[in-house]
Amino acid sequence: MKYSIGVDFGTQSGRAVLVEIGTGREVATAVKEYTHGVMDEFLPDGVTRLEDDWALQHPNDYLEVLQKTIPQVLKESGVSKDDVIGLGIDFTACTVLPIDEHGTPLCMLDEYVKHPHSYVKLWKHHAAQDEANRLNEIAEQRGEAFLQRYGGKISSEWMIPKVWQILNEAPEIYEAADQILEATDWVISQLTGEIKRNSCTAGYKAIWHKQEGYPSKDFFKALDPRLENVVEEKLSKDIFPIGSKAGELTLKAANMIGLNPGTAIAIANVDAHVAVPAVGITEPGKLLMIMGTSTCHILLGEKEEIVPGMCGVVEDGVIPGYMGYEAGQSCVGDHFEWFIENCVPESYYKEAEEKGVNIHVLLTEKARKLEVGESGLLALDWWNGNRSTLVDADLTGVLLGATLLTKPEEIYRALIEATAYGTRTIVEAFRDNGVPVDEVYACGGIAEKNSLMMQIYADVLNMEIKISASSQTPALGSAMFGAVAAGSERGGYDSIEDAAKEMGRVKDETYVPINDNVDVYDQLYAEYSKLYDYFGRGANDVMKTLKKIKKGKVLA
Repeated sequence: MKYSIGVDFGTQSGRAVLVEIGTGREVATAVKEYTHGVMDEFLPDGVTRLEDDWALQHPNDYLEVLQKTIPQVLKESGVSKDDVIGLGIDFTACTVLPIDEHGTPLCMLDEYVKHPHSYVKLWKHHAAQDEANRLNEIAEQRGEAFLQRYGGKISSEWMIPKVWQILNEAPEIYEAADQILEATDWVISQLTGEIKRNSCTAGYKAIWHKQEGYPSKDFFKALDPRLENVVEEKLSKDIFPIGSKAGELTLKAANMIGLNPGTAIAIANVDAHVAVPAVGITEPGKLLMIMGTSTCHILLGEKEEIVPGMCGVVEDGVIPGYMGYEAGQSCVGDHFEWFIENCVPESYYKEAEEKGVNIHVLLTEKARKLEVGESGLLALDWWNGNRSTLVDADLTGVLLGATLLTKPEEIYRALIEATAYGTRTIVEAFRDNGVPVDEVYACGGIAEKNSLMMQIYADVLNMEIKISASSQTPALGSAMFGAVAAGSERGGYDSIEDAAKEMGRVKDETYVPINDNVDVYDQLYAEYSKLYDYFGRGANDVMKTLKKIKKGKVLA
């Protein structure tokens, strides 16, 4: 029997899964929390303070994940490293870092260890919003065709705004960087000894197009004369398709992670996109929601359609031969985490402790007893900005209808419902612009553990929802791509479609809409849509005004 390993690098931790090729059976799993976690207040020295909207990570944490989890899954399973034929990884994106000519992250050099811009900028680093706003303004003025492929706006989460922020705020870091690249590509380079940038992050996060390449030098020069040659100087025109082989494990890396030198390594990928074949999706019309701290929505299409407010459409971006559409909500699990940390009374924690459950389970069970609409509450799910369809990180959260009798479980349910309405907004945007959504799938911890939330989603969408059979769907997908990198001659596969047929799985039970709930949710969604447009499309910019006042800016 042959095996492949997939490693999923998330927001708080990395997890490895050892998978049996041919069946998709997950033999062993190991998780490693990041030593430095997410740095959004201070650098590791505990002294250097970060500004608002920053979110950094330490690249050494990623290597620690490999060093700890891979030996652990081998030991736990009893599988010999001789039988592991491939390795694939995926990452949250856009997560970027500057490196020197030796591939060393600048933050790991003594002279830059106290410099915030030398670290990894996590996907939810939103401090490049000013750069994103300016980029969008200039692209629109110039009539740049690429803009419409990304729903009319480039996000502050993506590569070019983050690179431009480094240039604006820390030109010495920009100058010292031999390259600025996705963390997922950097980790692969540590395994193979060679940097190969993947087509998924290049297409969705760095404005690269399979037919047209990057935007023109004239465009970059219009942004900032110093950026005219940014592609040649800090990025690369050499882009490698997902589903291909990045190389083989070097002796040095093999000693570090406990696998054999020569093990096939797949081109890097993104967590949401790599999950699609892991639930067996290889054709259009099937939407996958990857639900965690945020939610990413991935959908295959036959043609390149322009869908306002989408994160992007990329040829071969998910499955070769199809257009891969991406949308997303930047606050889902984070939403509920904020609530329990800041808004739940001590009495609820005591009750949860007495019942032997965590606070999320208690709130979910209390919320389950409420009828649809009973709370009288309605929320907008923008606690971390809006990724789709408004593409605006400066938007903030709203809770409407609260009274002196409002209870925590009512707010908790309203927040769940808000995220479901946000997903429906995305589904309707796809359909309204010629991209069919015929089936819905879900994966991730929330999809697996929270039956109330998934039933609410089925009712709000009025669609049946199928759930991934894997508790580690992205890691399974990465393992599948690892098996494809190995190829059939080593006991793997020659295409991701072949791997998906044998290894992609969903659970037998599904969530089916409840008609009475559907009717009430239609009414609530209509009200959500009014608020969505009122606060999100310029009728009332109070959220942005409040942010400016918070930053001490004097308003004219």
